[in-house]
Amino acid sequence: MTPAITVLALSGGVGGAKLALGLERVLPAGELAVLVNTGDDFTHLGLRICPDLDTLLYTLGGVVHTGQGWGRADESFGFMEELRRQGGPDWFLLGDRDLVLHVERTRRLAAGERLTVLMAEFAQRFGVRSRLLPMSDTPVATLLDTEAGELEFQHYFVRLRCTPQVRALRFAGAAQARPTDELLNVLHSKALQAVILCPSNPYLSIDPILAVPGMRAALRASGVPIIAVSPLIGGRAVKGPTAKIMQELGIEASPASIASHYAGLIDGLVLDHADAAHAEALAMPVLCTDTLMSTLADRERVAAAALELATALSRSRARSRA
Repeated sequence: MTPAITVLALSGGVGGAKLALGLERVLPAGELAVLVNTGDDFTHLGLRICPDLDTLLYTLGGVVHTGQGWGRADESFGFMEELRRQGGPDWFLLGDRDLVLHVERTRRLAAGERLTVLMAEFAQRFGVRSRLLPMSDTPVATLLDTEAGELEFQHYFVRLRCTPQVRALRFAGAAQARPTDELLNVLHSKALQAVILCPSNPYLSIDPILAVPGMRAALRASGVPIIAVSPLIGGRAVKGPTAKIMQELGIEASPASIASHYAGLIDGLVLDHADAAHAEALAMPVLCTDTLMSTLADRERVAAAALELATALSRSRARSRA
């Protein structure tokens, strides 16, 4: 019998994948589902590439390049070497094994298959115990209004290395997207105990998920505690452009800003000890721990802290109803 999902994590990027791995390791096998950002997806060299989904796939499948946090550890780059020799665009690195995934995904999507179904099959072949759920089967593209013009996410993030100043963001195609039946089944399940927002970039990784019509309402209607893990430590992001984008958008890089950004959605927030002084000013329950996830033990510790806060909130609700 397939285990029931007890925890749903919202994730995008390397930081999200780290916490997802921690959650998978502290939960019983098969009880985790990860709702993954697909706003980063794009078509390159005629191939449909899903960076956040693949990072989760490789991380939970045990083949990720641990030094990078993305890509495969057992990778070769003969394709890229020949692409450069032929004068092709080489700014987005594609490994030979990674390329197989993109080719097969592109072929099957063109045949009318759903991304959710494809990722379930890929996960099974990689031995992933958790369920990987794209935020929607309808394409959504994160677009950034910058001083260099409007940019697709990968052009901003990879080709231009996050250099242009960001003025605004939008999610093209979000209005036509919908939560999948697979996700709604998880959210409607009585087995579900918590929703965890990973310490992914709130604006680039979590907001595309929440931009899908009906997503926020569906998450809240689950009735379980929703916990966010702050992506900031002492006002700075461990990795990626979170703090830079916040500054450029005129938002203070602080726990208060993270709490305000998720207001009306989350019930509690996990902070790093470096930000503990901010806890009392936040209008929600807070748990402090060391949120830097350098090792497997770190990932498990942060995962356990998020689940501990969710459990505490569940018990508090039960007592208030008694």
